Amino acid sequence: MTLFRDVLKSANLAIAVLLASPVMAQSNQPIPVVATFSILGDMVERIGAEHVNVTTLVGPDGDTHVYQPTPADARAVSEAKVLIVNGLEFEGWLDRLVDASDFNGDRVVATKGIEAMAFEEHHEDEAHHEEGEEHTENEAHKDDEHGDEEHTGGDEHGHHHGAFDPHAWQSLSNALTYVDNITAALAQSAPANATDFYLNRAAYVNEIEALDAEISQLVASLPDNRRTVVTSHDAFQYFGRDYGLTFLAPQGLSTESEASAQDVAHLIEQMREEGISAVFVENITDPRLLEQIANETGATIGGTLYPGALSGVDGPAPTYLDMIRHNANTLTKALSNE
Repeated sequence: MTLFRDVLKSANLAIAVLLASPVMAQSNQPIPVVATFSILGDMVERIGAEHVNVTTLVGPDGDTHVYQPTPADARAVSEAKVLIVNGLEFEGWLDRLVDASDFNGDRVVATKGIEAMAFEEHHEDEAHHEEGEEHTENEAHKDDEHGDEEHTGGDEHGHHHGAFDPHAWQSLSNALTYVDNITAALAQSAPANATDFYLNRAAYVNEIEALDAEISQLVASLPDNRRTVVTSHDAFQYFGRDYGLTFLAPQGLSTESEASAQDVAHLIEQMREEGISAVFVENITDPRLLEQIANETGATIGGTLYPGALSGVDGPAPTYLDMIRHNANTLTKALSNE
């Protein structure tokens, strides 16, 4: 009996040692993931759930366009196993942060595979891009997939992202690609939890597709002469493409760009000619310019939109799907009442 107790005691001790070993513990611990801004952070949390520990660099109501990374961000990136980025030169500060952090994990471009919308940005002295140019995200992101290569466009001039519109999350069809890229990255980093990741993905995809159908039905009720929208900066072109709306803005693709007096005057004239009577402010931009335009044209403020950052948990857009739904409801309600 004594020998049996000794053997049992030794076996229990061996099991305890195994459970406490780094190999066993690591499979049960959430993997550290860094997402560059709140929309990506929410997507990662939906897919990864309890298997991920997410640090979001640019939080709710934060403006990624003008963000300045902190030493704490560098530490978080250095400790991350996976770094999820938007790409399309949206995070102009990213390469400097990665270099400073000595990051050795997997860098994942969430927009990989998306057909990015091209844009033409005119300046006083030169036009940078040819109108109508279209490229896939793969062409746009030759540098994004390599952490040691810097983006020359966008670092020196914060308002200039490159040849492509980076706000691809404003399309729910694009969101499916975001979700696929994030799911594959998490499954590769934590294969033991891959089944959970793909089950979470399936549920999330169902919600995204249901919301897309809901918004299509909402917008379909708008007459053709009430489908033009004025916002603070040019962040909703993907949304407009998907649902047949036209978005105008005094600012360019970045909140760091400044609207010229000529551009503002042209917008005011266009609003008067087309009878556009509602404008929409944004949670990440100063509303004073839009308020000035509203005063000049007699337009009303139709509400607040969320172009690139979620609200806090008590706000109307605490998750990505809540954000898209809020934007759609705010737009259609105001446009219906014009």
